[in-house]
Amino acid sequence: MSYILSCESTVDMPFARVDARGIPVLFYSYTVNGNEYPDNMDRDPEAFERFYEFLQTEIPSTSQINEFKYIDFFSELLEKGDVIHLTFGSGMTTSIQGALAAADKLRGKYPDRKLIVLDTLCSSSGYGLLVDGAADLRDQGKTIDEVAEWVKEMRGKVHHEFFSTDLKYFRKSGRMSGGAATVATILNICPILRLDAAGKIIAYDKVRGKKNAINYILGKMASHAIDGENYSGKVFISHSNVIEDAMDTKKAIESRFKNIDGEVQIFNIGTIIASHTGPGTVAVFYFGDERE
Repeated sequence: MSYILSCESTVDMPFARVDARGIPVLFYSYTVNGNEYPDNMDRDPEAFERFYEFLQTEIPSTSQINEFKYIDFFSELLEKGDVIHLTFGSGMTTSIQGALAAADKLRGKYPDRKLIVLDTLCSSSGYGLLVDGAADLRDQGKTIDEVAEWVKEMRGKVHHEFFSTDLKYFRKSGRMSGGAATVATILNICPILRLDAAGKIIAYDKVRGKKNAINYILGKMASHAIDGENYSGKVFISHSNVIEDAMDTKKAIESRFKNIDGEVQIFNIGTIIASHTGPGTVAVFYFGDERE
C-alpha cells in the first residue's frame, strides 16, 4: 500500500476484521475501581461478560486519548509511510485535539511524509462503516487525498439511528439531559435517538415497544438512505448485550431493503461506548442524505 489508513478502537468492529484489512488501531481504555481495561474489540471472549458484570454495580470511567499516545502511534506509522488517520467523532470526545496537536509536532520530524487527521463526526459502528468505506477506496487504488476528500464528503451522511430501553447511562455520562432520559422510565416506551450533524446524540421521538422502534427506524432509513428502499450500500448494526433485538432488526431490514450490499453485519457496541449507553441499545448505520 502507498499509504496507511488508521483508526481508533471505537469503530466497534471486531479487531480481527480491522486487522485483516491492514488498518492499525489506537486503543481507548476504561477504568473501574482504579483498574484500567483496554477496549477489547472482541479479542477476549470473556471481556464483555466481565464488562457487563461491572455495569451492575459500577459506571466505568473513560477518558480521551492524549497527545503523547497519538505521537507514539503516529510515529511508528510514519516510519513506514504516509498516514491518513480517522478519529472518533468530536461530538463524542475531544480526543481529536490531541491527534491534531500530535500531527503538528510530527510533521516537522517527518517532512517527507504526509499525515492527514480527520474528524469522522461518527460513533460506534457508524464510525466503522466510514472507515470500512475508506478502506474499500484504498483497496481500489484511490490516493490518500482522494480518500480524504471522500471521508469529508461522506462523514455527515453516515446515519446513526438507535433505540434503548434504559437511558440512565446516557444521562449519567452527560450525553443526554435528564429530561430526555426520563422517557425511558415510562413502561414499554422506547426512545429513538440519532447523531446530529455535529456528531452529538439527540433524542427526537419515542414509540411504544421494541417492534415499533424497529419499524420506526426502518421508516427513517427508507426516507434518508441513498435511493430509499433501493439502497444498495452496506448496513451495519451494533448492540449492547441484546443480540436477539439486533437479529430482529437485521431480519426486518433485509426483508424491506432487497438491494443491500451483502449481508447486514452485526457487531458488539464496544466497552467505551457501552460505558455510556449501558445495555439494551440497538443501533443501525447506513449512508444517506446529509444529517440534520
